[in-house]
Amino acid sequence: MILFKVFINVLIVGLFLYSKLLPYKDKLNPQYKTVFDFFNSIFSPIFNFLKTTIKPFQVGVGLAVDMTQIILLIIFLMLLKFL
Repeated sequence: MILFKVFINVLIVGLFLYSKLLPYKDKLNPQYKTVFDFFNSIFSPIFNFLKTTIKPFQVGVGLAVDMTQIILLIIFLMLLKFL
């Protein structure tokens, strides 16, 4: 059980880094590119699935926020709390 919680914590940190590095993925050093690709292989299918069910949240005229990363973070935090 403790390994599962550690894994979820790693995924939370990975989600944060993934969201920050996504615009710069082409500029990453090779050692960091492999770590990014690892998290991309985990998060990309999840985001693609969530984008089909969760629509962007309208916050202004012509401005919407993609809620998939926030929903995934909430899911991870709930897993930590209840497992």
